[in-house]
Amino acid sequence: MEDVKKGLISAHLGVFLLGITALFSKLIPLSSTDIVFARSVIAFIALALLLKITKKSLRLFSYKDYGIAIGLGLLMSVHWVTYFAAMQYSTVAIGMIALFTFPMITVFIEPFFEPVKLVWQDIMSAIVVLIGIVLIVPEADLGNEVTWGILLGIFSAFFYALRNILHRKHFTQYSGPHAMAMQSLVVAISLVAFASGSLTQAKPYDYFLLLLLGTLCTAAPHALVASSLTHIRAKTFSLIACIQPLYGVVFAYLVLSENPTWQTLAGGLFVLSAAIYETVNTHKLHKKSQEK
Repeated sequence: MEDVKKGLISAHLGVFLLGITALFSKLIPLSSTDIVFARSVIAFIALALLLKITKKSLRLFSYKDYGIAIGLGLLMSVHWVTYFAAMQYSTVAIGMIALFTFPMITVFIEPFFEPVKLVWQDIMSAIVVLIGIVLIVPEADLGNEVTWGILLGIFSAFFYALRNILHRKHFTQYSGPHAMAMQSLVVAISLVAFASGSLTQAKPYDYFLLLLLGTLCTAAPHALVASSLTHIRAKTFSLIACIQPLYGVVFAYLVLSENPTWQTLAGGLFVLSAAIYETVNTHKLHKKSQEK
């Protein structure tokens, strides 16, 4: 029971820190590409130090795993950049809600990688998510920045879902900190050519925020999540993770004075309800398949 308690504390703290991450898209006056580049460099250094302190090697088991790590890192790179861009175009609340379409997207693309089938409940969940997205879209106009924010958030969700599926299929032999260290390194390398001169001209306070983002809100939460999964079920963590947008919305209100409209809150409720349902349903189906 004590181990489960520790696992729950680690999970909640990790999700809390990930929820705060969204604020940096607004607090740091840099492009999403520059922010993600700096974030990945700092996160890699922090995670590599953590592995060294715990006397674990950064090396992978095979050349094939290096190829997989590169692929996962590139997917993570696109996910992070578009996620931060989504919030910069719109608001923290809208960007985070759009991202949490990823459980639904996972359901629809997973059959291409795993022997699973869609059921009518999945179609209903997709309709619920669609209603939620329609509620938060101000107008079907690509000239509207909020619309662009939603589209980028969903685009980010697709790459996040794809990365998660491939990670679960090919990279679970590595701990969370180890996997994230390698993927952060790939993200940093992939964005070197796209980082602008604005990064070198940033103010000291901006560098301080980037340091917090890379350590406290990237390296630390991923290490906490990895630790929690040794004591609690993945389903339990997934349900806790659905609280993340709530943290983001609350802190965006307190720190950035972002006041979400009732349409945004209602749309978020639809999207998160579908995310929670799919999380619970996936666990039930997995449990049944193991019992057979």
